[in-house]
Amino acid sequence: MTTEMLEELGPIDIVVIGYPADAPMTGSAAQILLDEVDKGTISVLDALFVTKGQDGTYSGFDATGLEQGRVGDFHVFEGASSGLLGDDDLATAADAIEPGTSAVMIMYENRWAAPFISAVHANGGVFVDNQRIPHQDLIDAVEAS
Repeated sequence: MTTEMLEELGPIDIVVIGYPADAPMTGSAAQILLDEVDKGTISVLDALFVTKGQDGTYSGFDATGLEQGRVGDFHVFEGASSGLLGDDDLATAADAIEPGTSAVMIMYENRWAAPFISAVHANGGVFVDNQRIPHQDLIDAVEAS
């Protein structure tokens, strides 16, 4: 990628979504994410899958050769493998989930923000950083007030 291409990117987010063994996995979450891709709101760059055994060991794989029976409706992420996520990220995801849980780690670009970031650069500004407030932190803050 060239510097010009990078300056056109929106902020990049990574989410880890865990599914305990008894989760119903209806597929609605994958479809909502795909709807945002179709609208151009986001662009999925990478997807990794991890499973953590009861003994704490884990295994994982990227979004190539996905089978619906193995990853449910997340098989639609077939080919979402930019190479930006790797083994260290897999270990981080495994550390974040409980034993007996499977998870998907999704890296996506916030395409909706790309024109804003581009305008910031055109006006001499520099995109320094972005922060995300974890969902549970927001819930805890609202409940505490």
